[in-house]
Formats: sequence, structure tokens, C-alpha cells
Amino acid sequence: MSQTTRTHEPTSAPGARTTVDDAPTTPVAVQRRQPQGRMLKILPWIVTPSLVILIIVAWQLYVTLGDVNPFVFPPPAAVGQAFVVLVTDPATWAELGITVSEILIGFAVAVILGVIVGVVLGKLPWLELSIRPLIVISQVAPKVAFIPLFVIWFGFGMTSKIVLAALLAFFPVMLNVLLGVRSVEQGQREVMSSLNASRAQTFTQLELRSLQPYLFAGMEVGIVLATTGAIVGEYLGGSEGLGAMVVRAMNSLDAARTFALILLLALIGLVLYLIVNEAKRFFIPWHESVYGLRSET
Repeated sequence: MSQTTRTHEPTSAPGARTTVDDAPTTPVAVQRRQPQGRMLKILPWIVTPSLVILIIVAWQLYVTLGDVNPFVFPPPAAVGQAFVVLVTDPATWAELGITVSEILIGFAVAVILGVIVGVVLGKLPWLELSIRPLIVISQVAPKVAFIPLFVIWFGFGMTSKIVLAALLAFFPVMLNVLLGVRSVEQGQREVMSSLNASRAQTFTQLELRSLQPYLFAGMEVGIVLATTGAIVGEYLGGSEGLGAMVVRAMNSLDAARTFALILLLALIGLVLYLIVNEAKRFFIPWHESVYGLRSET
């Protein structure tokens, strides 16, 4: 008599999950991500200072061994001394306040207009297709060519620099918001519709949350471009601000002071970028772009 072998599948309690991405894998994935996240936090504090030291050493060796005229290419020590003199001068802080004001006002205008235009174009594809050539033309045209016009229209004061900063920062913000609005999946919209959500509720509870990572991505690029726009505007068409100070230092053939001003401008741009980046970490800590990690299951 032959016996049949019966296989019994394990039974699970009612409501238990039996999929492969069940809960037991979740703690393991979290444990794998935690060391990686800590490393990504520590890495900039190791790599960045090392690169700065390497650049300074290479700079000093080039000036010393290359027999370079310090009047043309000053050594790091001379630039450092000029930088200390620069930041201890009260006049520098007054000019810095003008430049930072131009950057922040232009950036704020770009973000407000970029969000409004991006949302409208994201919801109205036919309108976006209609004005796309104008948007492309406005971005392809060299912005430096607009500076004489801005000076004629708005004068040599802060307004022309604010307009240039806003113009440069507008496009990345607008484009990323547009992509964020269109990134919402149709299934998610149908769920909101089945819950009888109004358009305002759908926007605030679904679309706004979906476009936040895109908005901050555009803002990170926009703050850098706004800084560039304000400085270039001062450099080419202004008598106030750090950009104008660079022009005066160049005209007086003070290479060390010119390098020190460039260093100060770079630090300002870095600080503003880090502020936007920290705002992203505060408002969307759940998003993978905060530390560049993808969720693992």
C-alpha cells in the first residue's frame, strides 16, 4: 500500500501578512541604513577640510616653486591677511548687508513667482505648451545682456540687482514645481476623489506634499543663481555691494584684496545654500534626498 505524502502550508493568524516584504525585514533594513546615514553625516567634515588643506598647500607650492609674481598671484598668507583686514572693516559689513539683501529679496521673489507659475503650468499642460518657447528664449538669452537694460529701467540701485537675481533663480524653481505637480500619480488622485476631497484639499494634502522635494531642489539651485545674479549685477552696473568692492580692488591692482573678496563671496553663497539645505532637512526629513538614501526592504 502506497502512502501519499501531504504537504502542509503553514497557517497564519487572521489578518497576518504573508508577503515577502513582511515586518521581519524592516528592522534589518533600518540597521543597514543607520551606519550609512551616520557615515554620510560625518563624511563632509572629513573630506571638505582635507580638500581645503590640499588646495592651500598646492597653491603655496605653486607660488613658491613656480617663481610666480605675488603681485599677480598672491600667496595664501597674503590673502588670509587681506581677508582679516576685510572682515574687521565696518564698511565691509555695510556692503555685505546690501549684497545679502539683494540676494534674499530676489530669491524670495523667484520662489513666490516660481511656485505660482509652476503650479498653474503643471495643472494646465496646454498653457505650458503654448508659452514654452517664450520660457526657453528667456533662459537661453544671456542674462548679462539684460544688465544695461535693467540699469536704464531701474537705475544703479538695488532694484536692478534684485531683478537680475530673481530672473536667474526663477526658472529652476518654476520648472521643479511644475514637475512636482505632475509627479502625482493618477491613482492617488482617484483615491482623493473617492474620499470626496475638494480641489483645495487635494492640493494641500496630496499635491503640496508631493511637490515639496521638487520645490527644495529648485530652491537649492535658485539660491546659488540668485547669489550669482546679485554679484554680477553689482560688478557690471553698481556702485554698492561686494561686487562693486571687487571692481574697486581690481582697479587698484590689489590682488590679495581681490582674492579675499572672492573668498568672502564664496562663503556667503555657501552659507545661504546650507540654510536652504537645512530648511529642506527640517520640512521634509522623510524624503530620501535629505541624506541620499533609498529605503530598503
